[in-house]
Amino acid sequence: MDYRKFGTTGVEVSSQCLGAMMFGQLGNTDTDECMRIINRALDAGINFIDTADVYSGGESEQIVGQAVRSRRDDVVLATKCFYPMGADRNQRGGSRRWITRAVEASLRRLGTDYIDLYQVHKLDWDTDLEETLGALTDLVRQGKVRYLGSSTFPADWIVEAQWAAARKGTERFVSEQAQYSIFARSVEQAVLPTCQRHRMAMIPWSPLAGGWLTGKYRRGQQAPAGSRFDPNSPFMQGRFSRAEELAAPVRFDAVDALRGIADQAGIALTTMALAFVGSHPAITSTLVGPRTMRHLDDALAAAEVRLDNDVLDAIDKVVPPGTDLPGIDHFIEYPALRPESRRRPYRES
Repeated sequence: MDYRKFGTTGVEVSSQCLGAMMFGQLGNTDTDECMRIINRALDAGINFIDTADVYSGGESEQIVGQAVRSRRDDVVLATKCFYPMGADRNQRGGSRRWITRAVEASLRRLGTDYIDLYQVHKLDWDTDLEETLGALTDLVRQGKVRYLGSSTFPADWIVEAQWAAARKGTERFVSEQAQYSIFARSVEQAVLPTCQRHRMAMIPWSPLAGGWLTGKYRRGQQAPAGSRFDPNSPFMQGRFSRAEELAAPVRFDAVDALRGIADQAGIALTTMALAFVGSHPAITSTLVGPRTMRHLDDALAAAEVRLDNDVLDAIDKVVPPGTDLPGIDHFIEYPALRPESRRRPYRES
């Protein structure tokens, strides 16, 4: 396992980060197995774990906290806030009111008195960014949080957040989480170079494109039971099904081509996909989100693999740099594209 500086913080993290989204009711419901997976990852050299309050309604945080309790000082522990955590309309977003409540709940579930990296899970378009940064800065000064990060921010707002912190003298975001895989390369255009320019750590999520780049999904066959895109999976609930259905032919064609490249290189498709993400110079630590021990072992096998230029060039021919395959959703949802933002109100003369 390699270790890399986490932006400008001086902290060193493993080149793979254990993502905990699949631990709990939306993934692996066997708590004991989840804890074994976490400790296996730590034993293998991973020292960075990422979760979020919304994962399985807080259950993921509880599992992670219980698993690392005796090893807390050896773990760089990250979590997030933003998504709804209850029916109350104020139990979500980037307001000072919610952030100060959300962090206390996360600390309680994790069983710790500090969080190494506290991240805004998504940009809150309806809250002044300076309010969000101000509330987060207070948490750092209170010792409850060590560093701040963003997730799924567009490039222009990554820059805006840096400017806002400089204007107001608040703590700045030291990292960004963005979707990045062979299927989702549009972040190469602006997000990745923006993070490099501001010396931010980059933690790419979904490097296997929701399991597509493992080769588990087969043309003309139903998704395997228990997989991310199993129609009966609680994770799905119609969330991606239509987009996946429309994009499937192009994706199957890409997987077939990529499998051929991996075979010629003598490595598994999963290994090639993870190594591809880690090969970009902007990447600090690649998120791997195993649901089973086998998934973790497959990911760990890629930790020290380096792809040569011939392999990278071949991948570029399948999915050109800076582009996405159809059906990729970066979950940004620009409010400027809403109809009410694009059209002047109609007035009768």
